[in-house]
Amino acid sequence: MTTAPWRDPALTASARVDDLLSRMTLEEKTAQLYGVWVGASTDGDGVAPLQREMTAEYDWDELITRGLGQLTRPFGTAPVDPALGAQALARAQRRISEAGRFGIPALAHEECLAGFTTWQATAYPVPLAWGASWDAELVEEMAGAIGRDLRAVGVHQGLAPVLDVVRDPRWGRVEETIGEDPYLVGTIGAAYVRGLESAGIVATLKHFAGYASSAGARNLAPVRAGVREFADITLPPFEFALREGGARSVMAAYTDTDGVPASADPGLLTELLREEWGFTGTVVADYFGVGFLQTQHRIAGTEAGAAHAALAAGLDVELPTLKCYGTPLIEAVRAGEVPEALIDRAARRVLLQKCELGLLDEDWSPEPTERIDLDSTTNRALARRLAEESVVLLDNPDGLLPLAPDTRIAVVGPRAADALAMLGCYSFPSHVLTHHPDIPTGIEIPTVLQALRTELPDAKVTFTEGCGVDDPDTGGFEEAVARTAEADVCVAVLGDRAGLFGRGTSGEGCDVTDLRLPGVQGELLDSLIATGVPVVLVLLTGRPYALGRWDGRLGAVVQAFFPGEEGGPAVAGVLSGRVNPSGRLPVSVPRVPGGQPWTYLQPPLGLAGEVSNLDPTPLYAFGHGRSYTEFVWEDFAGGAPAEIGTDGTYEVSLTVRNAGGRAGAEVVQLYLHDPVASVTRPDVRLIGYHRLRLEPGESRRVAFHFHADLSAFTDRRGRRIVEPGDLELRLASSSAEVRHATRLQVAGPVRELGPDRRLRCETEELPVS
Repeated sequence: MTTAPWRDPALTASARVDDLLSRMTLEEKTAQLYGVWVGASTDGDGVAPLQREMTAEYDWDELITRGLGQLTRPFGTAPVDPALGAQALARAQRRISEAGRFGIPALAHEECLAGFTTWQATAYPVPLAWGASWDAELVEEMAGAIGRDLRAVGVHQGLAPVLDVVRDPRWGRVEETIGEDPYLVGTIGAAYVRGLESAGIVATLKHFAGYASSAGARNLAPVRAGVREFADITLPPFEFALREGGARSVMAAYTDTDGVPASADPGLLTELLREEWGFTGTVVADYFGVGFLQTQHRIAGTEAGAAHAALAAGLDVELPTLKCYGTPLIEAVRAGEVPEALIDRAARRVLLQKCELGLLDEDWSPEPTERIDLDSTTNRALARRLAEESVVLLDNPDGLLPLAPDTRIAVVGPRAADALAMLGCYSFPSHVLTHHPDIPTGIEIPTVLQALRTELPDAKVTFTEGCGVDDPDTGGFEEAVARTAEADVCVAVLGDRAGLFGRGTSGEGCDVTDLRLPGVQGELLDSLIATGVPVVLVLLTGRPYALGRWDGRLGAVVQAFFPGEEGGPAVAGVLSGRVNPSGRLPVSVPRVPGGQPWTYLQPPLGLAGEVSNLDPTPLYAFGHGRSYTEFVWEDFAGGAPAEIGTDGTYEVSLTVRNAGGRAGAEVVQLYLHDPVASVTRPDVRLIGYHRLRLEPGESRRVAFHFHADLSAFTDRRGRRIVEPGDLELRLASSSAEVRHATRLQVAGPVRELGPDRRLRCETEELPVS
């Protein structure tokens, strides 16, 4: 028996795919360009925008005779036992293979933003918590575990990470982002991609590009970012994730920028992504994004027109289910309205990826080969470590924390005894189980109240909710005040309820008009403070909220961004002192609710000044975080002014000493200040950081290797350049707390950079002399 060349693993993937394409009909090639969403709801509340209106009917048995590109969310659409789900997926893959002429299985994809979004799988902290950890190595380790779980059940592609940079914290999807700085987002995001890809899972970068810059922080609203903002803030995290992470897929954003939807933008999806950056993987649509070109953006009058626009731009795969890339596209090709070469181009990319994954090999098998445990003790330990590292101690002015072990504690608040308070909108219990109220959560999620009682068994702990998350009822205030008055300390656990499309206070489609705490939680906090009993505010949120109203009135403030299934013990560990907090803010915390939209990346006129009566200065700056120990920064090297070329390097270093009595972690941050440039620049911006853990009395030296490329920006002609002139490097504990600075003079000609520019400031730990 002679094996067809496309089945021969001894040939290159390119040769195999070329042979396969030459044998395929138009219908078979097109079938590789869409997914099918089995079981997607066509009525009621969905998990994707306009799901009910956009979901089409199809005949499964007839459809798969042509082959199939992707299977959409076989585990994440409804609760399914993981082992049974793996068997069901294997059966579906066998049916697809047997139905088509070539026996090619589908590529199965799932969401994995905060862990594998399926029943009984570990719910890790959300990406904003990854950013708060400032620990790329731990995020990479977590992603590797997520990838192995995906692979164990037969999934090939994960729709993560989100690399959008926060521009306005009123946006509902802030919880899904890593933070408000492109360097932090890029380094942490690339680490996640490395971890996922190391497990053999295709990582999909979201959302390319500009999605988080939507006007008014409204989901899917037009993007009005300028060319330089787009180039210098929006795009760098994607460069990091492609170059350092090796991501093999990119998801086009829903939004349009200056009137051009991302899903129909060849300048973005082809010229920049492929021709300039050298990307060779697949571009997939955000759910229903191709159809939106007709129904929402209205740049196409028909489904075939939308398909043509997307394919011409470089969008290869329509997700989540067929609509525009099916019969309408085939008929348009037959009529000569769409070049078949566009189908061939996209199908080739899809089949090359399937070849890389082994899906074209004759010995490929869909049967699971590993024991399936999606919430293993190893996973939970990872979730605990990341949760603990991500908790940020914002304030502890009089040392109220840690709490005394035998104190009387009044726990108050709508987030204290609710397990879902730990989870973001893409965690399965929040994302899907709300539609299945009779199904148990499937994983153990200790609440803050449960965990605090465990942490402090000798304490007398009472609890009352006080109010709901976002309802106006104040009927519970009286009991909350009474319990607080009887206590030595009150722990007020407030925050968000994650949800989708208005069903939560945070999450996709849950945008807000200002940054007040939801509902009457602010009034509840005022009532608790008025008792005179010290109040510890614990926030479990998906975005930063304005806290200036309580500045100086609280005993301590603890911030956790949806810290996952182990978040309750992590927060309680910080309160008890078992955990020394080491999180740092990935987003600024505003002083007043209307002082936004604002992030720390502002030029001079975006800062406080006499030109406006509004002061946007945050209450707690980007990078801020306190500890229960004291870190001393000493022996700074690099303080004298120096000169380097526009392609030169410079090193700054210092010694960090733990002068306190307990182990802890410090995050040393390096910022760049450019006092004069040819276009306005942020007053400061992060260009490097290093997290180090120190035992009591221990010292370590940290060096930052600055390269002039890190000072680059986009000039008036759209070039990325290093410009001669003065710079200042600032070592700081936050964007507003500078410890040491050095001045540099960059000399020489303007230097234009290409796509191989240096993205990262390398750091190293050195012996202490």
